[in-house]
This record gives sequence, C-alpha cells and structure tokens, in this order.
Amino acid sequence: MSTQEEVEVSYDVSNEFFRLWLDEKMNYTCGLYEGTDDLEEAQMKKLHWLSEAAHVTPDSRVLDIGCGWGANLEFLVTHKGVKSAEGITLSRSQHDEIMQRGLPGVQANVCDYRDYEPTEKFDAVISICMMEHIARPEEVRDGEHIKAYRHYFKKAWEWTNPGAWFGLQTILRNRVPRNKKDLHDIGFITTDIFPGGLSLRLEDVIQAVNPYWEVMEVQTRREHYEKTCAEWLRRMKLHEELIRDKWGDKVFDDYDRYLSACVRGFQMHYQSLAQYALRRID
Repeated sequence: MSTQEEVEVSYDVSNEFFRLWLDEKMNYTCGLYEGTDDLEEAQMKKLHWLSEAAHVTPDSRVLDIGCGWGANLEFLVTHKGVKSAEGITLSRSQHDEIMQRGLPGVQANVCDYRDYEPTEKFDAVISICMMEHIARPEEVRDGEHIKAYRHYFKKAWEWTNPGAWFGLQTILRNRVPRNKKDLHDIGFITTDIFPGGLSLRLEDVIQAVNPYWEVMEVQTRREHYEKTCAEWLRRMKLHEELIRDKWGDKVFDDYDRYLSACVRGFQMHYQSLAQYALRRID
C-alpha cells in the first residue's frame, strides 16, 4: 500500500494548483465522454455511471474508498439525494477541501483503508482509481498483488450489508512500451508522480474479487481517458506562467511530461481504464 507520504506526493502539491486544470468539481479520474465533448459534463456522466453501477438510492448509505477532493461525495448528496455518505483518503489536503465544501450528511476520514472501521455498514460502495495505490511495484514483481487486492475486496465485503453493489473504476496497464522514451516516461509517472503504486491488469480484478464480489458488468474506457488527459494538459498549459511563478519550473515541467505521457499511453494501448459493476456475494 502507498504510504501517506507517497500519497501526498501525488495529491498535496496544492489544492489551488489542481483547481487550475481539473474540472470545476475537481475529479482527478477519467471522465465519460458519451454525448458530450465537455469535461465538466463528462465527469458528471462518470459519477452517474458509477452510482448506477452501485445501485445507489436516496436511502443508501454509501462508502467512497479513495474519495479525493470530494467530487463524488458531493454528487451523491446533491444529485442522488443520499442522506449518508462517507469517504476515506490518505491525503490531508484532499480532506481539507472536503471539509470546506460543508456537505450535508458527509463524513470524511484520513486513514489507511486497512485500518478503517465504520460505525455501521454500507448499502453501496464506490471506489474511483484508488486500487492503483494498493499493491506496491515490488509486490507486483513478487506476485503478492492478488493477495493485496483480494484483502481490499474482503474489507469492502465486511463493511457492507447483504444485497450491496460496488461501482469500481481502475486504470489498467495493458502492455510495456517498446519505445525507449515512452518506457522512461511511463516509468517516471510511477516513480515521481504516483510513487508506491501501480496500475492493475484487468485479470487482476477478475481474479481478486472472488469469493466476495461477482462481476456483473465491465466497460473499458481507454479513449475516454486519453481525451480527459488531453483536456487536463490543455488547461494546465493555459496557466504555465502562473504555475512556474508560484510552484516552480519543476512542477510545471513534471506535470507537462506526466500528462503528455498519459495521453500517449492511452493512444498506444500502454494503459486503459475499466469500470465495473460488482454485486456482493451474500
């Protein structure tokens, strides 16, 4: 599992920095470009898809594992009418942002999911691109990653009521680049932007959900993530002078390299994105 210090390398650059180029609700994951070319709309469609996959209703008590800056928590209480939603994050800056939103019925926790103990069980779970932080690269090399992923699904099972559904989204690693520059750039993302984590393979999820969750639906969204990253990169470049002045040349250059590598990674099938509807095995 990524440590708190590693997670904060990824997400605690500055809330103001991320606000410059993410959508207005600060979703830091793939949008769903179905019937729209607008990032804000695409992110709302993504949140809607996942809430439908989790069978969320106004009466649901919902857990968001890896809740980011609170975009999904806000969506749940404002658009789905959920009365109780709870989030987990390891980033203190993300937690600060959630608290500033003042969302009714929302509770957020700064903790490692492995240490999390809810006061009551949930009817639905959503987790958006958090699983990439579960298995460290060395665990994947040693073949220990499936055990780590299965423990995650076991914990989610223990936190839920019978009949629960799980809306899950994960980045996938598909193939290793044969181009030296691409290989170095993808490696840079792993070591410098998201240290301590690694994207999954689709088969990892299919294998690790058992015996806790049944895979009812899978959608792959590779081209949607390419489009999302391209729009993030475009927006960030609009603020190049401000970013260099306020956070330094290295921050701008690193994020320019990272987002450019992501666009190419999705173009070249090095990476993809999957969304899943999982049903609890009772």
